[in-house]
Amino acid sequence: MTEEQIALAKRAVACKGWRWMPGMRTTEGMRTIHDPRLWPDRPCAIREGTWVDTAVPRPLGDHLPDLTDPATLGCLLALVREAWGDPYASSRWIKPEWKVLVQRSGYVVYTVVGVGKTEEESLVAALEAAP
Repeated sequence: MTEEQIALAKRAVACKGWRWMPGMRTTEGMRTIHDPRLWPDRPCAIREGTWVDTAVPRPLGDHLPDLTDPATLGCLLALVREAWGDPYASSRWIKPEWKVLVQRSGYVVYTVVGVGKTEEESLVAALEAAP
């Protein structure tokens, strides 16, 4: 990952609405899981490609999300939707940049809540701006 991508991942983790979700990928190549038998109070991670039953889950600690991973990006969109209270919030390429649009108060009017050069940057900006 580039330094810019790492900085963006740090911004995401610092957001009030951030949390690890099952299936997200860390920058170290691990997938997050939630196994309440082993870690009842928090998600943990296993090396990608291992069986959950035989792997030793590790606490996430200071790990960062890999925002280039499609599953992690989808979870980030879910966090944005949750933070803004709009299950239909979406990210779209509207020249010359990516924008995150949410529908406010049941109206058919969309508000831009995040803008960025990349989709992940726009989603992080939307999560940072969430109420």
